[in-house]
Amino acid sequence: MLIALNKPYGVISQFSPEPGSRWQTLGTLELPPQVYPIGRLDADSEGLLLLSDEAPLVDRILHPKRKLGKEYWVQVERIPEQSALDRLAKGVMLGNLLTRPARVHRLVPEPEVPPRDPPIRYRKNVPDCWISLQIEEGRNRQVRRMTAAVGHPTLRLIRAAIGSLVLSELELAPGTWRALNAQERQSILTGSV
Repeated sequence: MLIALNKPYGVISQFSPEPGSRWQTLGTLELPPQVYPIGRLDADSEGLLLLSDEAPLVDRILHPKRKLGKEYWVQVERIPEQSALDRLAKGVMLGNLLTRPARVHRLVPEPEVPPRDPPIRYRKNVPDCWISLQIEEGRNRQVRRMTAAVGHPTLRLIRAAIGSLVLSELELAPGTWRALNAQERQSILTGSV
């Protein structure tokens, strides 16, 4: 079984609670037994997360040679100039590692996304905007670190696509999931963003 979940804010990508954690786990979402997340999204990130109970499928999807692209919709502080977007596209230094080149553009018009609870902080004198950032790697908190490195901290982060599987086309409300059909499974194994 391969399922797609629209992971809500405040849920960690694991079933076991961490001692002292304020976050909910995937166990609160009434998922089928014996499924495990393929990859992860941090508790403060939202969007498309795949889960499966098929170990060979998980290995195939996560294999480093696959370079399965992921698209993130990122609400950032302030309006980035083209030079900041160009830096994201070329790769930025995170510590002593350079990220791979990415595809990036402003989302105009802004995407229609469900409200978040709690909402992001609002600053009257500091505008924000949404960008699309497509990457083929997944280092720890990479998208947040990338936008911060170019001077635009992330306010909200939604994984919008994995490969050719697009969250908006799945029509999943936050916290809901469904099994992927044969065509959708195949698209994950062969497609790209």
